Amino acid sequence: MKNRLQGARCSYFFYSLAMLALSACPLQSSAQEADAPWAALQESHFPGKKLEAAPFVRLTAPARAASGDQVPFAFSIDHPMTAKQYIKSVTVFVDANPVPLTAVFHFNPQSGKAEISTRIRFDSESPVHVVAESNDGRLYVNAITVRASGGCGGPALGDNAATMAAAGKMKIALDAPFKRGDVNKARLLIRHPMYTGLQRDLSTNGFRPAWFIDKIDVTYNGKPVMKADTSIGISENPSIQFGFVADQPGALQVVIRDNEGATFRQSLDVGG
Repeated sequence: MKNRLQGARCSYFFYSLAMLALSACPLQSSAQEADAPWAALQESHFPGKKLEAAPFVRLTAPARAASGDQVPFAFSIDHPMTAKQYIKSVTVFVDANPVPLTAVFHFNPQSGKAEISTRIRFDSESPVHVVAESNDGRLYVNAITVRASGGCGGPALGDNAATMAAAGKMKIALDAPFKRGDVNKARLLIRHPMYTGLQRDLSTNGFRPAWFIDKIDVTYNGKPVMKADTSIGISENPSIQFGFVADQPGALQVVIRDNEGATFRQSLDVGG
């Protein structure tokens, strides 16, 4: 009886271990599946490069959004922005989107700080990976996950003709009174549908062709402040907050271009 009880205990022990192993496999598989898109993106965009985990690449986004159409997203990088040492580019990926590469923002010391606040799209729940490159070639990465969906392929609403007529109109404003010799923050608002090419036109039951802003060029008194290469992951009617250093009053000028080659300009007199 004692031997049988010991045998039963041993059998139960090994059975429990087997069940634990089986239950752990799906978790490990799910983690590997979640990491797979980022591994592929990293190899495609930064082949052979080392990416350093960097908590000073600070990311802000809601953990969950009611819709994936316009999800607030911001990054702010605590890194020097001097002539000798600065962040020269920041690349934003939404891993699970049909086009994961959302934008590449280019900075220089005139930017004051490598930071952007905007709105982006999510087709489904996804990590957002942000890679910052310094002028000495080092790459820093951080990530945040957002639960949202439907931002890339929902129906395209509204009058397409009216939307096309208004596309390219811009507004620029400072977020606070002008500060000479310091970092000023400006908000750029652009009227543009940023069609993804995956949105169905309810009037024709077809798909509206991809039509989006792909270049943003900001200068202050003719000197580059911030440039951006953007794609369909930026939300409709883009809103972008950025910084610039102003040592004297002058003109803040924005030039944007869309993927069909149209160019639009707007400027703001600052500190006058």
